[in-house]
Amino acid sequence: MGGVFGVVSKESCVMDLFFGIDYHSHLGTRRGGMAVYGPKGFDRAIHNIENSPFRTKFERDVDELEGTMGIGCISDSEPQPLLVQSHLGSFAITTVGKINNVDELVKEAYEKGRTHFLEMSGGNINATELVAALINQKDSIVEGLKYVQEVIDGSMTVLVMTHEGIYAARDRLGRTSLIVGKKEAGYCVSFESFAYINLGYQDYKELGPAEIVYITPEGVETVSKPGKEMKICSFLWVYYGYPTSTYEGVNVEDMRYRCGKMLAKRDSDEVHPDIVAGIPDSGIAHAIGYANESGTPFARPFIKYTPTWPRSFMPTKQSQRNLIARMKLIPVDVLIKNKKLLLIDDSIVRGTQMRETTELLYQSGAKEVHIRPACPPLLYGCKYLNFSRSKSELDLITRRIILEREGDQAEKMLEDYANPDSTNYKEMVKEIEKQLKFTSLKYHRLDDLIESIGIEPCKLCTYCWNGKE
Repeated sequence: MGGVFGVVSKESCVMDLFFGIDYHSHLGTRRGGMAVYGPKGFDRAIHNIENSPFRTKFERDVDELEGTMGIGCISDSEPQPLLVQSHLGSFAITTVGKINNVDELVKEAYEKGRTHFLEMSGGNINATELVAALINQKDSIVEGLKYVQEVIDGSMTVLVMTHEGIYAARDRLGRTSLIVGKKEAGYCVSFESFAYINLGYQDYKELGPAEIVYITPEGVETVSKPGKEMKICSFLWVYYGYPTSTYEGVNVEDMRYRCGKMLAKRDSDEVHPDIVAGIPDSGIAHAIGYANESGTPFARPFIKYTPTWPRSFMPTKQSQRNLIARMKLIPVDVLIKNKKLLLIDDSIVRGTQMRETTELLYQSGAKEVHIRPACPPLLYGCKYLNFSRSKSELDLITRRIILEREGDQAEKMLEDYANPDSTNYKEMVKEIEKQLKFTSLKYHRLDDLIESIGIEPCKLCTYCWNGKE
């Protein structure tokens, strides 16, 4: 997906910027970038991080970059930050989000002025460059950022660095997070709340949806007030967020304990596993919550080999993703053989990896394999964030089964399949259980998930589970 980080300081910002961006590495594995402003003006470095981590690729740049202000990102899409010169002056820009109406916005930009865009590989336009072009259609950066929030279909959180300060704008509906930290020398702004803790910053301000602030070493000024409506992504807590992250006052690790607790309560006495385990890493906290509530011992029948393997869903080819997922998890035979296992993963998307994992467990001597995904069945591809490489909703195992059952009427029946109390829902889950060869399968209910998070339901985006915008 991606993450952004910025620093405005009375001292050199380079080391804080370097480590702050690095702490967003769990959000992407394709590109990283840093831009600074200092005595020599704007300077920038962008590297491919697919085969080497951010820290390794940017170590030399830390020695060469100079500045008291900086912005940067981990990006799974376009190269950024970009350096821009326009009628608004020179600035650097970095973004995180998704634009669904690219063609419409590009056409509008052409019609308003004979502009151009640098074409990336595959004929795509750099989304961050498009955001810069939209900003430049207005008479000030603030008005431009408000225009971006208004016209983009999808989501867009933006950092813009001028030679005097940083403008930070949270997505119009707050689908992603943006938080300001403070220390004596200045301020930082971060997607992830934990990214600045070890750098000596303290929580200062969490931006509201659509809020725009202007940050200098002297202070933080709100230049556009927050909106009333929020739709923050629920999947941040389920999967994307690092355990130490906190969004809207709700910590990720703590939420996952509550999630596992509710899964255990729903099971009651229906299953009697010997151990409860989480698929590393995102399922572990959910499994701890389940084990604590049920009294079933928590164990690790899989150990994740982390030194060299990247996240499994990042390669372009599905076959590569499956291979990497298999290579990362090393079984512990003594914890599997003749055991009844209950496994919790963050979600089931295509089902391929979970089927292979289950087959490996049976081959290693497991007697039973019960699966408890930490979220409801995924029925819709995300329209708002780049959280999946799925090219079609038919990549989802749920959609394939619904299509097999309903044919031409599949789309009309989705609401019923999203209802955990409906016959269609129960039969879909049974079919997934059968196809993936689980002993039993029970998903986290959406009402329980919302309760696990604990903020007002109207402030959460749950589109991928129920299709409601």
